Amino acid sequence: MTLVNQGPERFDVWAPDASSVILVADGREYPMVKKDTAPGTEGWWTAPDAPADGEVDYGYRLDGDSHPLPDPRSRRVPAGVHDLSRTFDPAAYAWQDSAWKGRKLTGSVIYELHVGTFTPEGTLDAAAGKLGYLVDLGIDFVELLPVNGFNGTHNWGYDGVQWYAVHEGYGGPAAYQRFVDAAHSAGLGVIQDVVYNHLGPSGNYLPKFGPYLKQGDANTWGDSVNLDGEGSDVVREYILDNLALWLRDYHVDGLRLDAVHALRDERAVHILEELGALGDAVSAETGLPKTLIAESDLNNPRLIYPRDANGYGLEGQWSDDFHHAVHVSVSGETTGYYSDFESLAVLAKVLKDGFLHDGSYSSFRGRHHGRPINASLVTPAALVVCNQNHDQIGNRATGDRLSQSLSYGQLAVAAVLTLTSPFTPMLFMGEEYGATTPWQFFTSHAEPELGKATAEGRIKEFERMGWDPAVVPDPQDPETFRRSKLNWDEAAMGDHARLLELYKSLTALRREHPELAGLGFGETGVAFDDDSGWLRFRRGSVEVLVNFADAKVRLDSAGGTLLLSTDEGTSQDGDALALAPWSAAIVKS
Repeated sequence: MTLVNQGPERFDVWAPDASSVILVADGREYPMVKKDTAPGTEGWWTAPDAPADGEVDYGYRLDGDSHPLPDPRSRRVPAGVHDLSRTFDPAAYAWQDSAWKGRKLTGSVIYELHVGTFTPEGTLDAAAGKLGYLVDLGIDFVELLPVNGFNGTHNWGYDGVQWYAVHEGYGGPAAYQRFVDAAHSAGLGVIQDVVYNHLGPSGNYLPKFGPYLKQGDANTWGDSVNLDGEGSDVVREYILDNLALWLRDYHVDGLRLDAVHALRDERAVHILEELGALGDAVSAETGLPKTLIAESDLNNPRLIYPRDANGYGLEGQWSDDFHHAVHVSVSGETTGYYSDFESLAVLAKVLKDGFLHDGSYSSFRGRHHGRPINASLVTPAALVVCNQNHDQIGNRATGDRLSQSLSYGQLAVAAVLTLTSPFTPMLFMGEEYGATTPWQFFTSHAEPELGKATAEGRIKEFERMGWDPAVVPDPQDPETFRRSKLNWDEAAMGDHARLLELYKSLTALRREHPELAGLGFGETGVAFDDDSGWLRFRRGSVEVLVNFADAKVRLDSAGGTLLLSTDEGTSQDGDALALAPWSAAIVKS
């Protein structure tokens, strides 16, 4: 079977502005010559006499530079992102997942985790040892935060500079293949978080090779990737080949595309449309579903509309509005971007329509935002939602989770809203047992000046918001990283164990009643009372009743069968339910 986007030959490299390129491989030098390529793709170099096989440590000397640079397409950088690349043959692995049939997004539950803090060891092999736990929890997809090569020992992953490599501290590419194989054996799909909108501040040698970035055109994190300027044909191919690498060589089932609003592309065919088409092509050739999910707060449903309806053809996108509505409902926090979300009417609208801002005024942005979803083109399952994730926790001043300030009842309500919503729910590691360990912003920049700038910038950012600088953790302090590791002993204790059992019950109920996830927009009935503090919504024959108040609330249940209650104080009396304070119940008519 022929697969798409196989990429260049073994040591070919794109360096359009270089006058000479020398391949350094296992200590020997191999002068490279320019290849004859199609218009728009000029600048490729090849080494006719380079080693044809075997494991090789190698790099490139550009224009006589003494220090060889690692390959932009490195599969391994065992000595770090500033040192030589090492070849890796992904075809050497004997996959055991031939029986794997893949998973679709609809009806699934996603579990987001960071390899370095998910287990004490912080490796892919150690994470594989927890897959049975995730199966018991009722998870369908494991979503890994970025694993590509970055400078240092620990990092969130969004400072990556080697997009084709797997961080050696996690075990490298061989461990990654073992992890995906083990996940498939356990019946779990794997979604990989990838960053195509920027590169990290240390070890980014791409500009030395060619116009990978648009100098002077910066997004939040630095110079934008060159998607539409001179030389962008090859840059786009670099991204498309990377997507195919994860889906093909590593058997990954889907990709989460980071911050797609930062992909600045003025071409008639947007890079996201090309990524969606390539994902579909790999899916067709492998016979397995491949899922692309955009992280976006644009509230632009065009991302998930079919390409024949002028959309980008992605399978999913995040709905931050759902997170904000649930967060405000359970925490009462209404500062910053939470200011528009304080009424239960907001939560009701999000449950029905997917977004709050679908063309309405956003006070946080100071302008109107978003557009309505065309219910004839997509289903609610295309929206990925959560009540916590790495960003919403880690970008708080102290990295505090909901569990560090809310009661069991409030956490239970958040869980019910997320796992019975019409959308595709995503959990953040440890959420399911109310982990009290924080998830803080941590880095390990080796350059003292970069580490100092990162720490000072973080403190100033929150100081401007009124936070005491003394409580903002230093991202460069190794203890910040260690504090963020999960404490698995908690999962068996008291309310932690009780919450974990609730999550298991909710994922089981979601599987047993597919109408919760399988119906369309316009098929969610919602009622609420802001003054009394209750909300109820129906999907088919299943209804969810939630009490956000500190007092009991009595609601008509029409004699339905009680499927689940989060509090023993809730009681059913004929056609009515007396819901305990801060509790939820699920009934079936």
